[in-house]
Amino acid sequence: MFKKQLTLFACVLALLIITLGSCKSKYEKLKASNDYAKKYQEAIKYYNKQEYEKALGLFDVLVERYRGRSAAEDLFYYYAFTNYKLKDYTSARFHFKTFADTYPSSPRAEECRFFSAYCYYLDSPTYSLDQENTLKAIETLQLFINLYPKSDRVTEASKLIQNLRDKLEQKAYENAKLYLTISDYQSAVIAFNNVLRDYPDTKYGEEIEYLTIKAQYEYANHSFETKQVERFEQAITYADQFNDKFPKSKYGHEATTLKKDSQTGIVDANRVLAEDMANNKLAKKLAARKDTLKTQPPSEKNQDQKIPY
Repeated sequence: MFKKQLTLFACVLALLIITLGSCKSKYEKLKASNDYAKKYQEAIKYYNKQEYEKALGLFDVLVERYRGRSAAEDLFYYYAFTNYKLKDYTSARFHFKTFADTYPSSPRAEECRFFSAYCYYLDSPTYSLDQENTLKAIETLQLFINLYPKSDRVTEASKLIQNLRDKLEQKAYENAKLYLTISDYQSAVIAFNNVLRDYPDTKYGEEIEYLTIKAQYEYANHSFETKQVERFEQAITYADQFNDKFPKSKYGHEATTLKKDSQTGIVDANRVLAEDMANNKLAKKLAARKDTLKTQPPSEKNQDQKIPY
C-alpha cells in the first residue's frame, strides 16, 4: 500500500515538474521568437494578470522593434507602467517622461507627466540623507501643475510638494541643531536664522528662536573679551524679540536667564577690557620713562653695541 502511494506521489511530482518546465519553455520560446505580434498580445495579457516580470521581459524585446510605429504609443505606455508596478522608479520615471515628451498630444500625456514626477517623490529618501531626488520631485511636480493647471491631479501634486518641503524643513532644522550640539555656535546661529528665513511658518519656529538665543549666548561666551560685548548684545536682542513674540512660551524662563547672563557677560567683559587698558597705559608709561633716561651705565652701552658681520 505504501509503495503504491509513494509511486503515485512520484508520478504527480514528475507531472508537475514537466508541466512547469513546459510552461517556462513556452515563455522562453515566445521571447526568442520572431512573432512580435504574438509577443505583444502575450505581454499585455501578462500585464493584466499582474505577471509584471514576464510582461517586462517581452516589452524589453519589443520597444526597439516598435519604435516609430503606430502601435508604439500603447507599448511605451504599458512599458512605463510595468516598470512602475515592479517598483523600479528610476526606470519608470524615465519612460513616463519619454512618453509625455514623445506624445504630448496624447490623452495619456498628462497622466505620464504626473507619474514621472511621482516616481521622484517615491524615490525621495528620509530627511537625513541626500535630498537631490526631493528637490527634483518638487521641480517636476511644479512643472506638472504649470503645464496642467486644470488637471484633477493638481490638488494631489500640491499636497505632495508640501510633504517634500516638510522633509526639507526638517533636514534644515536638524542640521542647525547639529551645529549647536557640536559647539559650532556661530554656524548654529546662521543656520537657525536661515531656517526661519526659508520656512517662515515652520512648526519649529518657537524652539528655533529660543535655540538662536542659546547659540548666540554661547558664541559670545566663548569669544575673546574684545568681541564679547557686541555678541552678548545680540543675544539680548534675540531674547527681547523672543519674549515679545512668545510671552507665554515654555522656553520663557530659559530665555530670560540667558538675557541676564548676557548682561552679566557684558559687565565682566567691560571690566576685563578696562583692566587691560589700564595695564597697557602703565606699561607704556614705564617704557617711556626708560626711553627718556639721559645716560646709560657704561656696561649697558657696551651691551647695546651691535657687532658688524
